[in-house]
Amino acid sequence: MTSGRSFYITTPIYYPSDVPHIGHGYTTVAVDTLARWHRQSGDDTWMLTGTDEHGQKMLRAAAANGVTPQQWVDKLVTESWFPLLETLDVANDDFIRTTQDRHERNVQAFFQTLYDRGYIYAGEYEALYCVGCEEFKPESEIVDGTGAFEGLKVCAIHSKPLELLQEKNYFFKLSEFQDKLLALYQDVPDFVRPDSARNEVISFVKNGLKDLSISRSTFDWGIGVPWDESHVIYVWVDALLNYATAVGYGSDPEQFERRWPAYHVVGKDILRFHAVIWPAMLMAAGVEVPRGVFAHGWLLVGGEKMSKSKLTGIAPSEITDVFGSDAYRFYFLSAIAFGQDGSFSWEDLSARYQAELANGFGNLASRTVAMIERYFEGIVPPAGDETEAEHRIQRTVADAAAAADAAMERFRPDEAIAAIWTIVDALNLYITENEPWALAKDDAQRERLGTVLYTAAEGLRALTVLLSPVMPHATGILWDALGAAATLGALQDQPIRDAGVWGQLPAGASVSGLAPLFPRVEQSA
Repeated sequence: MTSGRSFYITTPIYYPSDVPHIGHGYTTVAVDTLARWHRQSGDDTWMLTGTDEHGQKMLRAAAANGVTPQQWVDKLVTESWFPLLETLDVANDDFIRTTQDRHERNVQAFFQTLYDRGYIYAGEYEALYCVGCEEFKPESEIVDGTGAFEGLKVCAIHSKPLELLQEKNYFFKLSEFQDKLLALYQDVPDFVRPDSARNEVISFVKNGLKDLSISRSTFDWGIGVPWDESHVIYVWVDALLNYATAVGYGSDPEQFERRWPAYHVVGKDILRFHAVIWPAMLMAAGVEVPRGVFAHGWLLVGGEKMSKSKLTGIAPSEITDVFGSDAYRFYFLSAIAFGQDGSFSWEDLSARYQAELANGFGNLASRTVAMIERYFEGIVPPAGDETEAEHRIQRTVADAAAAADAAMERFRPDEAIAAIWTIVDALNLYITENEPWALAKDDAQRERLGTVLYTAAEGLRALTVLLSPVMPHATGILWDALGAAATLGALQDQPIRDAGVWGQLPAGASVSGLAPLFPRVEQSA
C-alpha cells in the first residue's frame, strides 16, 4: 500500500534518567499519530523514538546507585521507557539507544568526516556548565542564585549552581554556517515550524554563531573521538546523530537513501540544537539537512513547566489507569494547539472525556449499533431515497476528511481532530432530528428508517477510519462491531485519504453488540 513517498518522523530521544512524565508522552503520541496517519495514507512511513544514554549526568547517577553507567541505563530503559510505549499504544518502527554499536560506530565515522573536511579543530575552553542540561550555558540562561545559592551563578532552567569548567576541547566551526543556515530558512520557509519558533531561530542565528565545543576530556562515559581517545564526543552532538544512524547512516546506504531526510518533532527547549547545530553539522558532512523541525510548546501543570525536581511531573500511567490510552491520546492532541504551550488539569481531562468521548462519540456508536440490532436484527440496512439531510452528512464527511488530511500535513493534529469531530456532532444531530425510534413504530416508514440507520452506520465507518491514528484501541473495537472488519478488511489497511468517499460500508454487514467505548469513570474525590 505504499505510494513511495517517504515519511520519516522522529521524537526527540529522551534522557532516561528522568522517569517519563506526561510531557514525554505528549510528544510521543503526537509523533505516533502523525506516523499512523501517513502509514495509513500509503506513505512509506518510519517512526523512530529512543533514549540518549551518555553524558555526565548519567555517569553521576550510576555512581550514586553503585552500578556501572551501562547497567544503570539498561535498568531505566527496561523499567520505564519501553513500558511507556505500551501504556500509550505507540506503534514505533524502531527504538534507538545511543549505547548501541550501530550508533556509536557510525557517530565516529561522521566525526571523522567532519574532521577530514576541516570543520573540527582543537582549542581551550572555559565556561559555565549545567550538568542538568548537559550544556555550556549561554549568557541568556545564566542568572544570579537566591537563597541557599546566593552569590552563585545558576541555570535559569534548573535553578541549580553552574560549574566553571576549563578544558582542552575540540570545536566545530559552527560560525561558518551563519549565511548557509539563513539561506536555508529563507528557501524552505517551513523548515522550522510554527512561525514563533522560526522567528526565534532566525534572530538567534542573525546575532552571530560561535564555534561549538564538541568534546569533553574530564570523563569517559561517551563515544570516543576517533583520532583522540582521551576525548569523548559531547553528549548533545552524539544524541543528534541518532536520527541518521538509526536509518543506516554509515552502515546501510540503501536504507539511508530510502528514509532520509527526516521530520523532527521536539520540545521548544531543544529547538536550537535541532534547527541550528544539527543542520550545520549535516551541511559540513555533505549530508542532506532534515525536511523540517516542528517545535511544540510546554505542558504546564499549575502554571509551571513540568519537571520531576519540582514535583509537577505526572506519570502517563496515572491517567491511562483511570481513563485509558485512547482518552490520553485524544485529550492531549485535541485540547492543546500543537506548537503552543498548554495547561493540563484533571478537571479539564475529566470534563472532555465525559462530554466528547463518552457522550459524544461513544454514545453515537452505541446507539447506532443498538438500533440496527433492534430494528434490523443486526444487519446494516440498505439506504433508500436520500434527502437533503443525508446529502448534508455526506458533504460533512467528505469535507472533514479533506480538512483533517490537510491539517495532519501541517503537523496540526489538534486541527485535524476538530475537523473530524464535525462528523460526530453532525451525526448526533442527524439522529436526534430524524428520530429513528419514532420511524420504527410505522411500517410505512421502514425504508426511511433503513436510510437513516445506514447513514449513521456509514458515517461511523468514516469516523472510525479517520480517528484510528488518534485512538487505535476504541476504533478497533468499533470497526469490528460495525461488521466492517468482515466486509472491508483490517482497519489499519483502510486508505485514510479515501475515508470521506461515501458508501463503503456494504448493506448486509453484520453488526455486533458494543459495550460502552468510554465507560463512565468513577472518580474518588
